[in-house]
Amino acid sequence: MEISDILLYDETIFKDMSVFNSDYIPEEFNLRHSQMEEMALSLRPALLKGKPTNNIILGPPATGKTTAIKKLFEMAELDCSDDIICVYINCQLHSTKFDIFSQIYNKIFGHRPPETGVPFARIYTKIMTELYDSDKALIVALDDINHLFQGNVISTVFYEILRAHESFEGVRTGIFAVLSDVEFRYALDKTVGSIFNANEVHFNPYTYDETFKILQERARLGFYPDVISDELIDKITEYTYERGDLRLGIDLLRISGNNAEINASRNIEEDDVLKAFKSSSSVSLNYILDTLSDKEKHLLLFIARLNQSSTSGNLHKAYNRENKISYPTFNRLINKLEFLRLIDTTYTGSGSKGNSRIITLRFDANEIKENLKDSKRP
Repeated sequence: MEISDILLYDETIFKDMSVFNSDYIPEEFNLRHSQMEEMALSLRPALLKGKPTNNIILGPPATGKTTAIKKLFEMAELDCSDDIICVYINCQLHSTKFDIFSQIYNKIFGHRPPETGVPFARIYTKIMTELYDSDKALIVALDDINHLFQGNVISTVFYEILRAHESFEGVRTGIFAVLSDVEFRYALDKTVGSIFNANEVHFNPYTYDETFKILQERARLGFYPDVISDELIDKITEYTYERGDLRLGIDLLRISGNNAEINASRNIEEDDVLKAFKSSSSVSLNYILDTLSDKEKHLLLFIARLNQSSTSGNLHKAYNRENKISYPTFNRLINKLEFLRLIDTTYTGSGSKGNSRIITLRFDANEIKENLKDSKRP
């Protein structure tokens, strides 16, 4: 290595390390323009003193759902703050009714309500009275709402938000529900489902070219010029695309940069990228597994223990012997695992209706078993 290629002790190849953080919101977000446009149309009625349109935001992890909502809310508050209040809530962090309404309260009044000594009804009334007095519509984005399924918190929260107008005439509220579940409505009470009536906005997985463009842009913003070549970004893109999680690719850029700095190098070399691959081999899997319910984890673990391809019918029979489960419920779980790209399903053209499927794991069975060994039984 030439002396000019060696970093000095106070130098770095990172121009902005925050670009590689999981909560980074890019300035430009053009690849989800159509979805943001669709969601923006849902806010339009609120600007005309009507009720905002509810939305279900569907898509696998790391497909831009959260970023799109935050960008939209950011623009709405900048241009329409006299008409609407937009609240983003991560249900993984706030999974009780009190927690969620505390976040709404904080957004409206600039501080959280007392955690003890004040009944929920008083907090709820103050929120809705403020909406009535200000004549502003409230739009609440509930991200990762699968965390509200336990104890049916989701139906209670939806009911309190969507039926507010019954007790506070003229109050206008709407919900953006964000999740990776293809069978969301099964989690709602019928009375709540009937008033939700949501528009569906789909976030499909990024294409190979889109993945490359995103990683290339993150590298441009995060590193100084010429630190990493497009050839190495392409190699990271290929690794990322095969595993179906953009967050992995962003992590790999950061780890590759760290590896280069450890060697005091001004450039990221192929060896730095290969070391990053080895050190993060299970990162993408962990990201996805964290989103699963106990039932989904248990079925995936069962498939991993079999460690062989099987038709959906035979797999259901084997699983049902130990875990009494109806075929429709089993089928919904399989659809969810496929939706998250944990398994592949291939139609064989056989079966009673020609719909028999072969179920195959996309990840190494031992790796799945290792990560799920402490999973609870349903």
